[in-house]
Amino acid sequence: MIELDEERGSYEVSTYKHSALTRQIIQIFYDVYNALGYGFLEKVYENAFAMRLRAHGLQVQQQRPISVFFDGCIVGEYFADLVVNDLVLLELKAASEISPDHAAQLLNYLKATPYEVGLVVNFGPKPRVVRKIFENHLKPNLKRT
Repeated sequence: MIELDEERGSYEVSTYKHSALTRQIIQIFYDVYNALGYGFLEKVYENAFAMRLRAHGLQVQQQRPISVFFDGCIVGEYFADLVVNDLVLLELKAASEISPDHAAQLLNYLKATPYEVGLVVNFGPKPRVVRKIFENHLKPNLKRT
């Protein structure tokens, strides 16, 4: 697992999985944040972010149902806020800050699904992004088709 937290300083992401795509998503996140600011409900940010991602030619699915597998069986479902290019899972927040629970939630989604890269983006008082990676070969409970 790799965790990158933009607030902790600069880092080189060119060698990480889907780094060009996540870099583009993060740039668009800041564009949306700068336009809307802080104080809206998550749904407003989700709609604006999805619209802007699509305007940049990215494929975006909102509230995509995701099945969670355990021992090859579906044990639950949740709805991903956004999935971009069927590669990157986005969890949107409009909280005072990204909590360890938010980051753990994303990591668990990555562990239980075929997605390997995810971002928690926070439209709070101070914009922030946390990037998580969990590679599929480390997922013993993932249903392989």
